[in-house]
Amino acid sequence: MYRLRAMARSLAVPLTLYGLAGLIGGYFIWHAVNGQRGLKAGEEFEQRLGQLRLERDLLKLERMQWEGRIALIRGEAVDADILDEEARALLGRVHKNEVVILTPVAGGSPATR
Repeated sequence: MYRLRAMARSLAVPLTLYGLAGLIGGYFIWHAVNGQRGLKAGEEFEQRLGQLRLERDLLKLERMQWEGRIALIRGEAVDADILDEEARALLGRVHKNEVVILTPVAGGSPATR
């Protein structure tokens, strides 16, 4: 009986310790992959960073376009076409030689068209 108990204890103690070490290691590995600063979070951050960089580049392009338009109406020589276009847009007027094409309002009912 004593021999059987000693043999069971000699097997149970190492198995318990290995199991406990495996659980602790599994905990840290799981958090290294899925945690707040894990591998998956890093991939999500890289994807979001790519989206933000694309948005930044689009905004830079839009800014360059606006700066170009502003440069045409700023300074000593004002581009007449740009000035005329901006004045008509602000006043809601058209020239007598322009062709105006009216399009339906998106989402409007047929009765309002």
